[in-house]
Amino acid sequence: MSWRWALARRVAKLAATDGGGGAQAQRLLPTSSAAAGTGLLGRLHMPLASQIRSKVVGCRGAALVSSRWLHDAQYQVRQDGASRAQEQQDPFELVADELSLLANRLRSMVAAEVPKLASAAEYFFKVGAEGKRFRPTVLLLMASALKFPLSESTEGGVLSILADKLRTRQQNIAEITEMIHVASLLHDDVLDDADTRRGVSSLNLIMGNKLSVLAGDFLLSRACVALAALGNTEVVSLMATAVEHLVTGETMQISTSREQRRSMEYYLQKTYYKTASLISNSCKAVAILAGHTAEVSMLAYEYGRNLGLAFQLIDDVLDFTGTSASLGKGSLSDIRHGIITAPMLYAIEEFPQLQEVVDRGFDNPANIEIALDYLRKSRGIERTKELAREHADRAVKAIESLPDSDDEDVLTSRRALIDITERVITRTK
Repeated sequence: MSWRWALARRVAKLAATDGGGGAQAQRLLPTSSAAAGTGLLGRLHMPLASQIRSKVVGCRGAALVSSRWLHDAQYQVRQDGASRAQEQQDPFELVADELSLLANRLRSMVAAEVPKLASAAEYFFKVGAEGKRFRPTVLLLMASALKFPLSESTEGGVLSILADKLRTRQQNIAEITEMIHVASLLHDDVLDDADTRRGVSSLNLIMGNKLSVLAGDFLLSRACVALAALGNTEVVSLMATAVEHLVTGETMQISTSREQRRSMEYYLQKTYYKTASLISNSCKAVAILAGHTAEVSMLAYEYGRNLGLAFQLIDDVLDFTGTSASLGKGSLSDIRHGIITAPMLYAIEEFPQLQEVVDRGFDNPANIEIALDYLRKSRGIERTKELAREHADRAVKAIESLPDSDDEDVLTSRRALIDITERVITRTK
C-alpha cells in the first residue's frame, strides 16, 4: 500500500469520525482558498516531509473542512483501490498457492485402504491429470470477493483467527466440489464409453467400468464426510441438491423423447443440472458460510449459474470446432452419441429438414456428415456463442451488484471473476 493511499485513507477516516465538523481532518489541510488549489491531493508529487510542514503551518487558521474536498478525498480512496484491482492479473495465479494446498489435501482425502480403489480414486488428482481446477479457482476467488474487511487493529486478534477459520471452511467447499465433479466425470465416462479424459486415458479404459463406478461412489462418500464436518445444514442441503441435479441431468440426457431432443428449453434445463448447478450452489455455499444475506448469497449463486451455462455452451461449440488434442477428449463426441446440443438445435430452426436426419440417429456416419453440412450452412455456432455471451454478461452483472467495497483484495478478486467470464467464452480448449 503506497503512502499516498494510506494518507488519503487516513483523511477520509478522520472526516468520517469527527462528528461532521472535520476538526481533526482540518489539521491536514491548507487554510486559504489559494492554498487549497495545491492541497493534499494537488501536491501528492511533493516530498512527504515538505507536505507535512506545509500542513502544520496551514492548519493555524483553519476553521472548517470543505465538504467538497472531503468528497474528493473519499473519491480518491475508491479510485486508487479500483485502479489497483483493475490491473490485469491471471485469476488462476491469484489463488495458485491455495490451489496447491488444496491439491495436496485432496490427494490425502481420497486415500483408501484397498490399493486398487485408492489408485482409482486418486487417478484424476495426480499431478498432471488434475485438469484446469476451474471450479476450485472460482470458489476461492468468490470467497475473497465476499470477504468482510478487517481493520488493521484487529489483525492477529480474535477476528483475524475467525477469518482464517472461515477461509479454511470455504476451502473445504472447493475440495468437496472438486470431489463431486470428478466423481461425475468417472460415472459419465462409463455411460459414454469414453476412452480419453483431460488428455489422458479414461479410468474406465484402464481399470474397467466396475472399478470406475466404485471409485466415483467412493469420492462421493468422502465428499459427504467432509460436508458433514462443516456442520451447516443449509450448505449440506445445497450440495446434496447439486448431486441430485447431476443424476437428474444425466438421466434427462439418456432418456429423451423426440420432442425433447428438439427443445432448447429442455436442453438448457439439462445443461443447468449437469454443469451449472454444482458451481452455482457451491458459490452460494461459500457466501452462506461467510454469513452474508440471502440477497448477496443469491448474487453468488447467479454468478455461478450463468458462468456454468456459458461454460457448457462453449463446450458444445468446441465439440464441433475443436480437435481431439485440444479438447483432451474426442471431438464430435456428442453427436456421435446422439446428443443434440445448442449449435445443432439452432441449425434445425434454420433448416427444419435436418430434424429428419436427427431422428434417424447417427449410427450411420453418412448422417453425421449430412448434419455437419447443415450446421456449417447455418448460424448455429454463432448463435450458441451469442447465447454464451448473454449468460457471461449476466454473471458479470451479478458481481457488479455485490455490495460496495474499498478493500483491494476484494476488488481484485471481483475483477478476476469477471475476467474468468471472458476467458470462458473465448477459450479454444
